[in-house]
Amino acid sequence: MTQISSKVLNRRSLLAAGGSVLVAGASGLLLPAQAQGLAPTPSMSGGTNNYRKGVPVVNRIGKGGFWMTGTVRRAGDGAPLAGQRILIWAHTVEGREEDERSHGATLTDKNGAFRLEMPQIIPIFGQPHGHVAYESGGFKAVFLRPVMRSAKDTSLEAHFVLQPA
Repeated sequence: MTQISSKVLNRRSLLAAGGSVLVAGASGLLLPAQAQGLAPTPSMSGGTNNYRKGVPVVNRIGKGGFWMTGTVRRAGDGAPLAGQRILIWAHTVEGREEDERSHGATLTDKNGAFRLEMPQIIPIFGQPHGHVAYESGGFKAVFLRPVMRSAKDTSLEAHFVLQPA
């Protein structure tokens, strides 16, 4: 009988100790994983080519058929940033990247994600690429120029990690 009660005490002690660690959070099990020290995204060379300040927010650029998507997060902790203004423009089947009709803006959702439909991007200077920019204020402006793997791709992603201004 003595052996059984010592096993019960050991099991109780173990459960009590485990509960204390969880309540104290010492193991980190109560907190979700977070990106610590996430570096800001630098602007890319050529990202500002044919940039137009203050482009209006639109539901779609042109007739669509191609998707520009991505995310916007805060540098350091990686928290998603909602309501951020993202500008998008490209050389497409409907217009050149300097044409006003080839530009549009969208806002990030509550998860920091954005997506905007636009005409199919086609190569200019040998590379099919888009232009994506953050310029809202509150954070430093970032201009990206992501290149597609193939001119046949029907989507392109760009991800921002923003540094406070």
